[in-house]
Amino acid sequence: MPFCASCGAQVEGRFCAKCGATVDVPAGPAPPPPVGGTYPPLSPPPTTAGMADNAASALCYVLGLLTGILFLVLEPYNKNRTIRFHAFQSIFLNVAVIVLAIAVGIFDTMLWHMIGFWLSSLVSMVFNLACFALWIFMIVTTYQGRTTVLPVIGPLAQQQA
Repeated sequence: MPFCASCGAQVEGRFCAKCGATVDVPAGPAPPPPVGGTYPPLSPPPTTAGMADNAASALCYVLGLLTGILFLVLEPYNKNRTIRFHAFQSIFLNVAVIVLAIAVGIFDTMLWHMIGFWLSSLVSMVFNLACFALWIFMIVTTYQGRTTVLPVIGPLAQQQA
C-alpha cells in the first residue's frame, strides 16, 4: 500500500483519507487479496452483443428461416462462428422440412384416394408431430449450450459457418 507524502498515513486509492492529498499510485500488478478477506467480486466483462451466445443460437431456430437469416445479417452476431452455425443449420433444416412437407402432402393425397381419410390424416399428423418435437429439441438443447449436429444438414452448416 502506498503512503501519503504529506502526513505519512497509509492510503487506499488516490486520495489520503487523513489530509486529502493526492497520492500517485504506481502502476503494476494488483496486490494479492488480504488474508482472511477477499476483494469485492469483479463484474463480468461487457459483451459486444446484446445477448449471450446460447440465447442467440437458440433464437435462430424460433422462427426458422426468418430468424436464421436475421442472425446472419445482424452485425455482432454474424461474426460468431457458433451463432453462424446454428443460423445456417436452422435455415437448412427449415428448407428440408418444407421439401418433406410437400412430399408428405403428395403422399397423403395418394393415400387419401387409395385407402381413405384416416390413414392419410395419421401420416400427416405423425410428420407434423415429429417436426414440432425436433423444433423444440433444437431450441432447448441449443439454449442449454449443447451443439447438436443434424445428420445431413449439420456438416453443410459447419462448412458455411
